Amino acid sequence: MNLKDVNVFLMVTQTQSLTQAAKRLNTTPMTVSRRLALLEDELGQRLLHRTTRAVALTAEGEEFLPYARAMLEAERGALNLLSPQKSGAAGNLRVTAPSGFARRTIMPLLPALLANNPELNVDLQFSDDIIDIVGQGFDIAIRIAPLRDSRLVARKLADNPRVLCASPDYIKQHGKPTQLTALSEHNCLRLSSVLQWTFITDGQPTSISVEGRFSSSNVEGVRALCIAGMGLAQLTAWDVREELINGELIAISLDDVQDQMLAVWALFPTSRHLPVRVITFLDVLKQAMQSISMSGAP
Repeated sequence: MNLKDVNVFLMVTQTQSLTQAAKRLNTTPMTVSRRLALLEDELGQRLLHRTTRAVALTAEGEEFLPYARAMLEAERGALNLLSPQKSGAAGNLRVTAPSGFARRTIMPLLPALLANNPELNVDLQFSDDIIDIVGQGFDIAIRIAPLRDSRLVARKLADNPRVLCASPDYIKQHGKPTQLTALSEHNCLRLSSVLQWTFITDGQPTSISVEGRFSSSNVEGVRALCIAGMGLAQLTAWDVREELINGELIAISLDDVQDQMLAVWALFPTSRHLPVRVITFLDVLKQAMQSISMSGAP
């Protein structure tokens, strides 16, 4: 497979225009169109819908996209490996992660990561939404929510159980709930997208609708109100680990249910030929999380 043709395909998907792709590649739209046709002929599939006004991926094009990126990354990795002038990770690393986790866990790692890899650029997007990492060109996504079925490749980084918690002041004023049904007697601070809290009963998930006077689109808003003594919150261990250690929040166990076990996951478009920049970032993140876990976190 001609990597120049693959590069043209990637540039067209990025610019969504044959003309713009040709400008960036310093060639002509006719040459771009011809290389796309050669690639489609070799694969035996149409990769792009092309009209006079727009370009869009076909279903086959969407499936091929992560492999196309991986092929060019493998080429760049080989060139970097054999180049005596370069060392470490290089290129543009695109990461998406939940806002709270990104600020607390990823951001502190970036100064050393960038200093140790002078050819590396990092684009970190804070988002609590589920993002199409293939379509938007992300190298890696960090997720702490239960995973949905998908074609993405998942790698577990750490356990991350749900935690029901409240501040000492709230508990002093309102007491601790001991049964699942008692949650209806408390002000429940929740994420806007999470209408029910989930626990485990007899090994199976069980959910209960919760009500409260505050909801937020991100973890940090819920955590702040919980610390302020405004109610109960169900977040995850990695969201509140610092507060549980320093006593700002207290974990609450209910007698009739158990906490649901989740995990922190790294998701990739494909597991084949992971770029050096992704492997380097992942190694740094895993090492930091392991170090944090051994420091006495719950």
